[in-house]
Amino acid sequence: MELLLETVALYSLKLAYETEGHSPILRDDPLMGGCDREVFGLLVRRDDVAGIQEKIQQSLALALEAVGGADTVLGTELQRLTAELHAAQTAEQLRAPLSALKGYLKDIL
Repeated sequence: MELLLETVALYSLKLAYETEGHSPILRDDPLMGGCDREVFGLLVRRDDVAGIQEKIQQSLALALEAVGGADTVLGTELQRLTAELHAAQTAEQLRAPLSALKGYLKDIL
């Protein structure tokens, strides 16, 4: 689960900040800050669903801005997937929406 969370955050930040012709954003990039596997691991071990959702939302907000906002086709779909993530009430229920977000973000990168 921690790897899935970290990957969604990484793809969001890549979408928001990575530019063509420059070094790619990697997992150990300082930009990842509080979105690394250890932080997510702590939240997962604490079963802190609200904390996980909040931490992921920070990255997804940047991704939404990068695709032009909620009124774009890409933004509308990103918001739909984000809403599914926020509907989850347990850590296990987060897995499916996180997988969908991971796939979507990877596709639009």
